[in-house]
Amino acid sequence: MEKAKYKSKKESFMSGIMILMISQIIVKVVGLVYKIYLTNRPGFGDTGNAIYNSGYQIYALLLLLASIGIPNAISKLVSEKTSLGDYKGAYKIFKIAFMLLTVIGTIGSLILFLGADFIANTVLQIPEAKLTLICISPSVLLVAMASVIRGYFNARSNMKATGNSQALEQILKTVFTIIAVEIVAYFTSNNVTLMAAGANFATTLSVIGSFIYIHRFYKVRKKEIYQEIKQTKEDVFQEEDTKSIISSIFKISIPISLTSIISSINKNIDAITVIRGLKKITTEAVAKEQYGILAGKVDTLIALPLSFTVAFATALVPGLSAAKAKKDYAAIEKRVKLSLLLTVLIGMPCAFGLCVFAKPILELVFPNASAGSYILQSIAFLIVFSTLAQTVNGSLQGLGDYKTPVIALIIGVIIKTILNILIIPIPGVGIIGATISSQICHFFSFFIGFLKLKKITKVKFNFNKFVVKPVLASIIMSVISYLIYFLLKLMIPAKIATMIALMVAIIVYSLAVIVLRIFSEDEIKDLPKGDKIHKLLVNLKIYKA
Repeated sequence: MEKAKYKSKKESFMSGIMILMISQIIVKVVGLVYKIYLTNRPGFGDTGNAIYNSGYQIYALLLLLASIGIPNAISKLVSEKTSLGDYKGAYKIFKIAFMLLTVIGTIGSLILFLGADFIANTVLQIPEAKLTLICISPSVLLVAMASVIRGYFNARSNMKATGNSQALEQILKTVFTIIAVEIVAYFTSNNVTLMAAGANFATTLSVIGSFIYIHRFYKVRKKEIYQEIKQTKEDVFQEEDTKSIISSIFKISIPISLTSIISSINKNIDAITVIRGLKKITTEAVAKEQYGILAGKVDTLIALPLSFTVAFATALVPGLSAAKAKKDYAAIEKRVKLSLLLTVLIGMPCAFGLCVFAKPILELVFPNASAGSYILQSIAFLIVFSTLAQTVNGSLQGLGDYKTPVIALIIGVIIKTILNILIIPIPGVGIIGATISSQICHFFSFFIGFLKLKKITKVKFNFNKFVVKPVLASIIMSVISYLIYFLLKLMIPAKIATMIALMVAIIVYSLAVIVLRIFSEDEIKDLPKGDKIHKLLVNLKIYKA
């Protein structure tokens, strides 16, 4: 009975991760479509990306300020309540948080709308970004409210609310972006400022569609939620007043939010310092173009692997919180170790792949604006540190340590800011200075958090398993796939050769992971459909029965 119960919890945790991972893959792949479209569209390109992304990064920062980490706080607090059977207390937390976010989200939207002129001209020094900020301002309120519903259902181990709504939002955003930009381009003769504003207005339209979906998702399940509330036993329910609940929410949400806010500030540091620094050694036009490459193309490609691993951080907060509430330390150890191992096995090959195939990938994805392969190569290994920091932070927050991720990231951001200011204006360094500083920033963010996680959990990590074997598998993948690419492009078009080589890379890497036996037998069984996978590997004589 106990074994079946554990298996059910294991499947719930890993299934939740898989749902989020699949939705994030959809989000990023579909999002890549409109990024490719914008970058390759005549009249938009790297200059349009600079205007569009600078405005969008400010929106992302204000969105974080508006939500103040409350969705993650809800996820943690509600999961603790539901794990003990207190559904009544969990729902009260949700209702209070929703009202709170509505007020804060409204303030955030007004700040973005009314402060657009100051932000564009003084903070960003990109006057063209003013209209993009105005067009996207309503999204702050809508996303803030939707995030509360997502946090509530994440805590209930129902990741479909988050996964489906985010996927829908991205699909709508891609469709609306293309439509809006084409309409604006037609009536304004390719005015890049207005096209960028149209692209951000498309974000607002997509957010409206996503909010309608998630609100409907909640309404359909309201009866089930009320039934659970009625079944809450009186000896389990602990009455808390509104003031006490708000205090608990802020106590958890502010440190959690600071991590996200500082991450957004980290992106805005590039928006603020890169163009300023580059203008000291080149023209303003070239400076904007190089920043557009970094923010529009390179960051887009680097963000793809991050979307695969954000699922771990999202699921670990409620998962570890519930395990800690019930003092299930075995579950904590299993979830932390498996999540970090999977993060390494995703991040490492992506870093190697983008470094080795930088030029072919840019030519494949951005055929009309493929410049910037050296920038992509110089920043590729940021993926490893970013993905690991993401999972480590989720683990720490789930275990109740909210301060360490903030401190670690602050240290990294301070180093990044100093390095950007000092080395970007150096002739011969330029934009590469931003890629170097970003990698150093995320390394410190990961390493400091990792040391604290080891101290809290007492979990031991095998260096050979977590570092040596994944690196070896990635090298094997890179050598074989690039050799195939080199030979194929002599016979067929380079773009087709690239696609075939990348598919071969995935197959070779998967086989290398299996042959090197990076996963233990228990870890394989902990994966979705793990028993069937293990049985197959036993039949292939790779693992013993």
